[in-house]
Amino acid sequence: MNKILSLITFIIILSFSLKAQDGWEITTHSKSDYVPTCVANGQIGIVPDAELFETQKVILNHVFDRQNKNDISRVLTGINPFNLKVSVNNQLLKLDNVSNWQQTLDMKKAALQSTFNFQDKVKVSYSIQELRNMPFGGLIQVQIEATKKVTLDISNIIKTPEQYKNVQSRFRILKDLDVRMPVFQTIADSPFEAHQLASASGFIFDNSLPEFRENIEDPYQSALSFTKTLNKGESFSFSLMGSVCNSLDFNDPIGESERFVVYAQQTGVANLLQGHQNKWNELWESDIIIEGDKESQLDVRFALYNLYSFQRDDNDLSISPMGLSSQGYNGHVFWDAEIWMYPPLLVLHPEMGKTMMNYRINRLPEAIDRAKNYGFQGAMFPWESDYSGEEATPTWCLTGVMEQHITADIGIAAWNYYCVTKDKEWLREKGWPVLKNAADFWFSRATLNKDGSYSINNVVGANEWAHVVNNNAFTNGSVKKVMEYAINAAQLLDNDIPDEWRDLRDQIKIEQFSDGTTKEHADYNGEIIKQADVNLLAYPLQIVTDQKNILKDLEYYEPKLSAEGPAMSYSIFSILYARLGKPGKAFELFKKAYIPNKRAPFGVLAESATSNNPYFATGAGGMLQAVIFGFAGLEITPNGIIRNTPCLPKKWKSLTIKGIGVDKEKLVVK
Repeated sequence: MNKILSLITFIIILSFSLKAQDGWEITTHSKSDYVPTCVANGQIGIVPDAELFETQKVILNHVFDRQNKNDISRVLTGINPFNLKVSVNNQLLKLDNVSNWQQTLDMKKAALQSTFNFQDKVKVSYSIQELRNMPFGGLIQVQIEATKKVTLDISNIIKTPEQYKNVQSRFRILKDLDVRMPVFQTIADSPFEAHQLASASGFIFDNSLPEFRENIEDPYQSALSFTKTLNKGESFSFSLMGSVCNSLDFNDPIGESERFVVYAQQTGVANLLQGHQNKWNELWESDIIIEGDKESQLDVRFALYNLYSFQRDDNDLSISPMGLSSQGYNGHVFWDAEIWMYPPLLVLHPEMGKTMMNYRINRLPEAIDRAKNYGFQGAMFPWESDYSGEEATPTWCLTGVMEQHITADIGIAAWNYYCVTKDKEWLREKGWPVLKNAADFWFSRATLNKDGSYSINNVVGANEWAHVVNNNAFTNGSVKKVMEYAINAAQLLDNDIPDEWRDLRDQIKIEQFSDGTTKEHADYNGEIIKQADVNLLAYPLQIVTDQKNILKDLEYYEPKLSAEGPAMSYSIFSILYARLGKPGKAFELFKKAYIPNKRAPFGVLAESATSNNPYFATGAGGMLQAVIFGFAGLEITPNGIIRNTPCLPKKWKSLTIKGIGVDKEKLVVK
């Protein structure tokens, strides 16, 4: 209890250190316990640092190599061109020798801005953005104002991960007639040579080019430098364009990385930023606005900002639990994508939902092969998926072969895409093969009991602490639901419906205790659980629909949730209490779903209250679902997105959701 009180006290203090301007900016002056907030564009993620002009790493989306020679895949970090060193009169500017330092995340611009003073000599501001309009490019802008005459020495450092091979760096001034284009570049092979990587950078100036000095003696940290003298009162501005390419996305990553820099230099910073801002303005046409609770407004928009940063509508990729903020979970895709992050994106940006579904549809052949290899029909999607679409879970981890509900989860997501868009042609060409193969898999996987019921035996359910159990509630519930949706789709498309699909839908076992409480699995006896399992039958599956039974399951399982479990369980509880018309309890659990997981100084989310592995995009998806499907009362149904009775927290004066569904509708709740 003392630890919990201390954590709450820390969070209260943290909240006062943050500045929110209309819910769009988060500003910090704190340099200690620094957990960075990512800037990303759905293809590349840049992880900044508190240290001046430095970035910790660059995360590539779905570009994999092995962790070790005989190990599983891990998403790669890119060669990092987004680092500068600035010296004033031969003194290197560092975090510990400057004053008035602050960083501001501007979510509207998707920019991280830093400002500081150095002695009485210069005032400095700089920002970093991962360009939304150029998926493989990022931009740093710097402005230095001299309060005394100073000499600046400025270097761009390209950092290459130490495990990379065959590293080479070069600096060239490309020439076309009278045009001079300075381009600095490093190329390398990934650790086990699955990919060639190339990063290039180029300074952009308002006036003529300076004299450059290159230092490529250490290709892992090669540098390009120049010197500039400023008189008192003079200002100097420049930008740095960086591009990060690889051989998965380009046949010629070396040439393409240079072309991006040349394009940026010739296009100009103003045009680049206008294109970037236009893209983000389009994203923010779908927004959530909370009146009367500034803290919740900032937290909810920060969750939206991160999901928007981690996904695009044009690359047919999906989202790992940590998005583009780290190599957490090896960058693999889990059920986190379909069950937790996909629903809010599907409602607010259906085109992003389509991209996430394309990721699975494009890997359906591998899932069909996997089912066959394990002796089943249909498709058996991997628990952890990398670019190949094959199983990427560590072999020691039972989830990789036994947590199979993901095949039903993906089928449910496919049906929900149809419900939101009403795109019958998509359902016929894309959704139906997923649903049919999911249904075929589960019928071949089920066991027919003597009494005519069906069991699913030997699985790991949503509560992963219960290993290899029979009749897990969420697994069986998701099977029941995907069979229902496959039947619905077949009827819409005038396709044949096997009788066994109806049998499995109607006769699959959902275990109960003697008092009617849903039982997590056949042998469950009240143990502490990792995360919500049974309660998912009420939402999102809507199998348990009687209010008394929903409440009974809530009251039984809430005390069973471990503090070490992931955040999103409480989001489910919040949604259900809101739908039961209990706003106080719903709001309490909404806050419990993420407040203990916020990390200083920006409030990025860790996976659990006791972990430190942000940013946990799954948790962001859960809290957004609590707002959209709980407080706002929205629901995805075969009739589209409908509006049920909302249930606002007492302190919320109004809740507005803009850009709902394909028609971009608006909901205002007061």
